[in-house]
Amino acid sequence: MRAAIFHAAGTPLSIGAVEDPVPGAGDVILKVEACGICGSDLHLSDNHDGAGGMAVLPPGSVMGHEFCGEIVAVGADSAGRLKVGQRATAVPMMSCGTCLPCLSGNPKRCREAAFVGIGENGGGYAEYVRVRAHETLPLPGHFGLGDGALVEPLAVGLHAVERARLRPGDSVLVVGAGPVGLAVAMWCRHFGARHVVASDLAAARVEAAARFGATDGIDARKENVGERFRSIAGRRPDVVFDCVGAPGTLQLSMDYADFDSRVVVAGVCMHPDRILPVKAVTKELDLVFAYCYRRQDFQLTIEMLDAGRIPAGELVSDRVGFDAFPDAFEALKKPNGQVKVLLEPGRTR
Repeated sequence: MRAAIFHAAGTPLSIGAVEDPVPGAGDVILKVEACGICGSDLHLSDNHDGAGGMAVLPPGSVMGHEFCGEIVAVGADSAGRLKVGQRATAVPMMSCGTCLPCLSGNPKRCREAAFVGIGENGGGYAEYVRVRAHETLPLPGHFGLGDGALVEPLAVGLHAVERARLRPGDSVLVVGAGPVGLAVAMWCRHFGARHVVASDLAAARVEAAARFGATDGIDARKENVGERFRSIAGRRPDVVFDCVGAPGTLQLSMDYADFDSRVVVAGVCMHPDRILPVKAVTKELDLVFAYCYRRQDFQLTIEMLDAGRIPAGELVSDRVGFDAFPDAFEALKKPNGQVKVLLEPGRTR
């Protein structure tokens, strides 16, 4: 099958042939309809030495964990619940399916858990991908082309908002209006936040935030974020989401937060960072971290997309086929106005 293949850190992906995945007894094979480019894949592709505890990809790896597709093969142990021809997405983890974390919908805590799209478990930057049947979720029949690839990033945002213990009427500041930040803004508005203000260094992303639930936007290049937020909401935020994950953004988030408020770290910082704890101590901040999602987050996201209750369609800013994919992947390593770029293996250009 064709796939986008990783060769070495800092070098572009290439399009070539790799072995087709073969289903085990508890597996499903999806013919990939679409797969989104995630920031973690961009970091992985440039990671030389395991910085920040991140995996070092072996040559020949196929990344991609934001995918959807059509079921083309079902392992012997999964016959009945899933059928060939169904469209589906999957929690991108190879887990056992029988331990307490798996049964409770939290496969990232399974002792056998390994991500799809990292190392030996090939991902969705390919024509086919192997996933675990118990992590596979069928999609409604009228889902648009590629919509299922949005479930994973939207579930990341949903889990972050759950971790925030958001209350109706809260005022929220989202630092970073990339895909995760936009997903967070969307869910905050869905769950009743009064003000949802998104800040970013890219003006195009600030403008985009209004289409995904943000009530206001702040261009952090031109405005003082803290002062501008207070002029909008009349006080500091009840909840601040750090959706950047770069050195310094956690301290900024604590600086912006109100007394007795919550700071949720959803961006993954891969480098050592320094903070001034006295700020958080004197403000008595609740500092929490959000990582991945639960299977229930996937299911709720599918249901809300199906019902049209979250405005996710415009998250997709570009769709490319294999031939254009390496260039599109490299372009996202530099600041630009793109939101979510999808690889569509069936696309001819």
